[in-house]
Amino acid sequence: MDRSNLYRRFRTLLIANRGEIACRVIRTARAMGLRTVAVYSEADRDAMHVALADEAVLLGPARARDSYLNVERLIEAARKTGAEAVHPGYGFLSENAEFARACLDAGLVFVGPTAGMMTAMGSKSGSKALMEKAGVPLVPGYHGEAQDEATLAKAADKIGFPVLVKASAGGGGRGMRIVRSAAELGPAIVSAKREAKAAFGDDTMLIEKYVDNPRHIEVQVIGDSHGNLLSLFERECTLQRRHQKVIEEAPSPTLNAAQRETVCAAARKAAGAVSYVGAGTIEFVSDGKDVFFIEMNTRLQVEHPVTELITGIDLVEWQLRVAFGEALPLKQNEIRLNGHAIEARVYAENPTKNFMPSVGRISTWRLPEDAGGLRIDAGYREGDVVSPYYDAMLAKMIAWAPTRDAAIERLNRGLENSDVRGIVTNIPFLSALMTHPKVRSNAIDTGFIERELAGLTAAGAAPGEFELCAAVAAIVNEERAAVQAEANSPWRAFGWQPVGRRQRSFAFRVGHGSELKISLNYGSGPSTLVIGERELAFAMAPKEGGFDLTLDGVKTAVAAVIDGHELYLRTRNGRFDLHWVDPFGGESEEHVGEDKIAAPLPGMVVAVLAEEGAKLEKGAPILTLEVMKMEQTLRAPFAGVLKAIKCKVGDIVQEGVELAEVEPIGE
Repeated sequence: MDRSNLYRRFRTLLIANRGEIACRVIRTARAMGLRTVAVYSEADRDAMHVALADEAVLLGPARARDSYLNVERLIEAARKTGAEAVHPGYGFLSENAEFARACLDAGLVFVGPTAGMMTAMGSKSGSKALMEKAGVPLVPGYHGEAQDEATLAKAADKIGFPVLVKASAGGGGRGMRIVRSAAELGPAIVSAKREAKAAFGDDTMLIEKYVDNPRHIEVQVIGDSHGNLLSLFERECTLQRRHQKVIEEAPSPTLNAAQRETVCAAARKAAGAVSYVGAGTIEFVSDGKDVFFIEMNTRLQVEHPVTELITGIDLVEWQLRVAFGEALPLKQNEIRLNGHAIEARVYAENPTKNFMPSVGRISTWRLPEDAGGLRIDAGYREGDVVSPYYDAMLAKMIAWAPTRDAAIERLNRGLENSDVRGIVTNIPFLSALMTHPKVRSNAIDTGFIERELAGLTAAGAAPGEFELCAAVAAIVNEERAAVQAEANSPWRAFGWQPVGRRQRSFAFRVGHGSELKISLNYGSGPSTLVIGERELAFAMAPKEGGFDLTLDGVKTAVAAVIDGHELYLRTRNGRFDLHWVDPFGGESEEHVGEDKIAAPLPGMVVAVLAEEGAKLEKGAPILTLEVMKMEQTLRAPFAGVLKAIKCKVGDIVQEGVELAEVEPIGE
């Protein structure tokens, strides 16, 4: 093949993506002297990646199919801006062979493998046939073309339950179901096919033997157009939720040196079967003894930074140099493994509500700076809006250290020093995960999070006296900051008044619990806080992100965020969310009655699973929404009769809209 039109030097790069990965690619491209072009939807007009790029082009409306998935508009954006190459990032069109082919037809360099390589490895069933021929170990399964339910049922019975039903195209856990009995198979296939069709436009399914207590091991590979192919060690991605990775680390703490060489050699053999060019990942499942090929991701992975930190290699830079037509700068025996890296994905989601995505404006964004072995890859800033149209990942926090234990400690410290408000995030959940003894000892498998979910999402300790004192200090600190602009104001001196002392009362509440009361005495003489019968000497000194609180002579750093009457504190005892009870009253809260089934977020109704008048058991499925590319099934909150369905398949519904009503069965 004449590769002169596939790989050549270019000066302007269009990034056909958004969010964190677009920002990540832009930074490396600009460091290499390239001009960068961003693309965006109407929902992303003010997004971070748009601000970072040298130029940006509006693609269309918010929905991905009208913008980030619109091949014609992407090619036109490249033409209008003079871009000579396209980097697809991950997700969206990054593994779409037709997009890679369209770029080539338009005279653009596609930063990635060829369409033929994508086609060969992008089909889970086709790639397995290829791997079987190449001698790469496979999990027993069915990868055939026949997709009727009888054929799939017969294959599942032959393989033996439990089995994994999953989409042949795509990834990210979409279109994937664990099936433990023949009775579960039919509904699982229907649901998985629907989700796969919506996410990838392809509902072809394959069935594999489900490996109980599995570990997920993957190997980073990269090839050039000169026939060189390297493996850059392995990553362990066993900590997952709904088949989506949550924590990734490199190297795998599960493998010894001999096992590492075996799996890396298998990965090179797999990629070599298609003479692979570009960055890619060979994914394996392990039963603790052997590894089996799952699939190849023909793109850069979300978790690529952990590989970068243990090798010192910028994978995006290598991708671009391969696209220039250059040879890889190192040989296999020159790749060195240094230390340990671990990554946590920060999402806008609520772990206490089944990880429901959270949308809204980010009012506070405090993540540590890149320094001292900690790296932050972010796609959002303070003031940005998290919309319901795209994946909910906000940022990645990656820690490097000489040892795994030290890397975990560094990552956890970074999480503890982070605050993102205005939306709900999984940061406390990630911190709980990192401090779990079984995670520290690597006694995990891919089902670990689901089994331990109750403990990982349990409410933290109730606020004690110290937290009440800190809450008062936070309020006083904010009030004092508000008058700093008035240079001659006497209120710049904390607690100032002309004569005598005053008492100010505060009341706080956690959730719907009872009020917790505390009083502040201030004026002439030292300030004190009174809780019940106790009186504590009190002082505070503001600093970046919070203040130093001194109680009875002991000074402690406190981080605080105040959003209206909501207080978010990080003290020596952990994280605490308190509500400051309005001293002037007038507080009210709106609740949707428990008999009302309401949309938790904006989304589209993709299935109605029960009929009006039907008797439902508690937890029975009523309807399914597609929210942020994932399906959410709404269920009966109690046993009752489905009184009304107030939507239909295809409806686009907004948050809080009533979709169904259940009438409890009288006793």
